[in-house]
Amino acid sequence: MNREDAASPENRNDDEARHLARLLPPPVTEDLSPERFRHQKELLMNHIDADSRRDSPAQPTTRPTSRLLRPALLVPVSAMALAGILAGGLALGTDNEDRTTTAMATQGTGGLLHRLSTVALTSEAPVVRDDQFLYTRHKVREADISSGKAVLGPLTEKEGWAPQDPRPLKKIGLTRVNGKYEVSNAPLGDDNGTPAGLSRPTYHWLASLPTDPDELLAYLRTHVPKDDEQETDQFVFEEIGGLLGGVLPPKTASTLYRAAAKIPGVKEAPDAKDAIGRTGLGIAREDKLGNRTEWVFDEDDYSFLGLRQYRTKDAPYAKAGTLLYSTAEIEHAIVDKAGQVPGKAPESTGKQQAG
Repeated sequence: MNREDAASPENRNDDEARHLARLLPPPVTEDLSPERFRHQKELLMNHIDADSRRDSPAQPTTRPTSRLLRPALLVPVSAMALAGILAGGLALGTDNEDRTTTAMATQGTGGLLHRLSTVALTSEAPVVRDDQFLYTRHKVREADISSGKAVLGPLTEKEGWAPQDPRPLKKIGLTRVNGKYEVSNAPLGDDNGTPAGLSRPTYHWLASLPTDPDELLAYLRTHVPKDDEQETDQFVFEEIGGLLGGVLPPKTASTLYRAAAKIPGVKEAPDAKDAIGRTGLGIAREDKLGNRTEWVFDEDDYSFLGLRQYRTKDAPYAKAGTLLYSTAEIEHAIVDKAGQVPGKAPESTGKQQAG
C-alpha cells in the first residue's frame, strides 16, 4: 500500500472503526439463528435511521450526504449486539457515497464528540447504592483574582466524597486538601437540605436524565444559572464538563456528549493539556468575555483527563493566555463511607461526615 492509499479517507475510517471496535466489550459467543440475526439487523437499522433523523438537519436532497454515520453505525440497540455485529463482519453502507459520508462524519467536533458518545455507551455500569459515596481524587491549579490580578496558585491534590443519598442533605460532601478535612454544607437557601439534582448530582439522579440529546440540552438550559453577562450555552458547556469528572451512567454520559455537539461554538482543541501536562484530544468553547474552557480526553481510550480555562483576550486582571483554572482527574470509585479511600478502611476525620 502506498502512502496515498494509506492516507485515504476510506482507510482512515477503517482504522478508526478498528480502534473503536477494540474499545467495545467482547462479543457474545452464542450463534444466532438466521431469523434472530435478521431481527437484530432490523432493530439496528431502525435505530440508525432514528438516530440520523435526530442528529442531522433537514436536507433538500432525497439522500442526505451529511448523515452522521459515526455513532449511527456504531451506537447499537445494545453494546453486546454491536460487538456481535462487528465481530461477524456485517457490512453496512459500503457504496462510495456512504464511504464519503462516513469519512465526513469522522471530521470536526461532531465526529469526536460522537466517538466519545459511542465509547461511553459501551462502558460497564457500576452498581451504586444510595448509602454509598462517590470518591474522587484530582489535582487542581487555579488563579486567585481577589487582588485584582490573577495570581496562579500551586498544583493541589484534592479528594472528595459525595453522598449518593437522594434525600435532602444538610451535609452534602466531604473534602480533603493537603490532609485537612472540610465538610461542605447545603448552599444558602436550602434550609431543609439539598436534594439530589444538578447542584448535587447522584448516580441515580443522573441516570434519570433524558437520554435524548435535544431534551437533555433543553433541560440543562432551563436549570443552569442565568446571568446577563454570560451566555447560557457557556454555563451548559461548563456544567457538562463538571459532570464528566465523576462516575456517570453509560447512557447519560453518551447523551451528554451528543448534547454538547449541539451547542453553538463548540469546537475541537488539538493538543489540549490538563493540570499535570497530559496532552490529549480536546473539546473547547470560548465565551463572549474571552474565557476559553477546554475538556481533555485520552487519545487511546477516550477517558476524561481533566479540563482547563484560560484567557484569550487581555483583561484588567489577566493578559491573554493566562491560565485561570485547570484539573487533572486521577481516580474515581464508589466507597461505603465518607473518608474511605478505595482499597482502604474508612478513616476517622474528627468531624461530622457528609450524609
